[in-house]
Amino acid sequence: MGKYFGTDGFRGEANVILNADHAYRIGRFLGWYYGEQHRRVNGERPRIVIGKDTRRSSYMFEYALVGGLTASGADAYLLHVTTTPSVAYVTRVDNFDCGIMISASHNPYTDNGIKLINRHGEKMDDVTIAAVEEYLDCPAELPFATDGNIGVTVDYVAGRNRYIGYLISLGLYSFRGIKVALDLANGASWNVAKAVFDALGAETYVINASPNGTNINLDAGSTHIEGLQRFVKQQGCDVGFAYDGDADRCLAVDENGDVVDGDRILYICGCYMKDQGELPGDTVVATVASNIGLQKSFEKIGIQLVMTDVGDRNVYEYMTNHSCRIGGEQTGHIIFSKYESTGDGIVTSLKLMEVMCARHKHLGELSRDLEVYPQAQENVRLKSNDLKEKVLGDEKVLAAEEQVRREISGSGRLLVRRSGTEPVIRIMAEAKNPELCSEYVRMVSDAIRQGGYAAD
Repeated sequence: MGKYFGTDGFRGEANVILNADHAYRIGRFLGWYYGEQHRRVNGERPRIVIGKDTRRSSYMFEYALVGGLTASGADAYLLHVTTTPSVAYVTRVDNFDCGIMISASHNPYTDNGIKLINRHGEKMDDVTIAAVEEYLDCPAELPFATDGNIGVTVDYVAGRNRYIGYLISLGLYSFRGIKVALDLANGASWNVAKAVFDALGAETYVINASPNGTNINLDAGSTHIEGLQRFVKQQGCDVGFAYDGDADRCLAVDENGDVVDGDRILYICGCYMKDQGELPGDTVVATVASNIGLQKSFEKIGIQLVMTDVGDRNVYEYMTNHSCRIGGEQTGHIIFSKYESTGDGIVTSLKLMEVMCARHKHLGELSRDLEVYPQAQENVRLKSNDLKEKVLGDEKVLAAEEQVRREISGSGRLLVRRSGTEPVIRIMAEAKNPELCSEYVRMVSDAIRQGGYAAD
């Protein structure tokens, strides 16, 4: 991670950590950077596509980015409010030089972020990110474009509509007669997801589909799935899907109102793909945060589970290097590499619907053979982002971790890691006894708080 950009872009409280000047300068650099490449090749202006979520500050960052891009000679194409995976799709399919998504994903509306996407629809490479960061700290100015070289802004809502058409094309079955509930988190999927399910014939119900700039993720979406659980049960829906603010993740709710997390999604889809002969090497990719029961359950049916470091970027990198078809995280970032270059919550829900239709089974039935170990988690918010490394190296914290690992040895595991996007230390413990899981997590979190690092 760099000084500004973490594992999922430059993210922080709007106009406190990430401000409009940062956005303008990022636009200035990218316009110049890709302009230099174009002038060497064919003399054309670079083309950069921008999407945003529903946060109040997203408009400010959009206009600042556009100002920087056009001032440096790039043309800025605006998708307006749309999902992160749609920006990745349009960037790749329509041959843009790069894509920019303005979103802080599942964070509260007071935060925002800038995600950079390369021409292949993937997260931007570290070399380019490092160059952007160097310019952000550099007092020198880049040359301004003049005369006919000044960039223009293009309304590109057609790109978002083409993405919706692509999603509809992935539906192999009619959803007619199926009651589907969607929790749109008052976020970027509010004008995309329902159109897809309606077109495929579902009886579609939506909640949290009235964004006002301040209610994105507010008691809604995949981070507050209890609302969707209640709704599915009250309305007698067959299935429910909850997205986060930028819709790159999806969690599901089955017909009983029970949560189907990323591990269960990987199990359901991995088993189906193996049966269909669409799982090269019989391999599924997850992260070390996935439940150990997923690995053991896959072993019983001849599927290898590879665990990477936490982060969908790490999952995608392994998948690309080893030609894997499916991978993801427990949080609901699921990547189907045949169809996309990033996690896409709507694609995930469509693939789950495909398995339900093909198997003629309810969602709750499809993961009954998955053995899940009891798991406890706690996110300890720190006083500042720069304390994360100090916490992980603190002697008392390390001693607490060592004590837990001695006690848990052979019957579970402990994972302590820093968040890549927030000033948070994430603690997770697995054991066959749920009370022990909670106790092990508490031992480590107490050590962090005793060190004076916690914000609470």
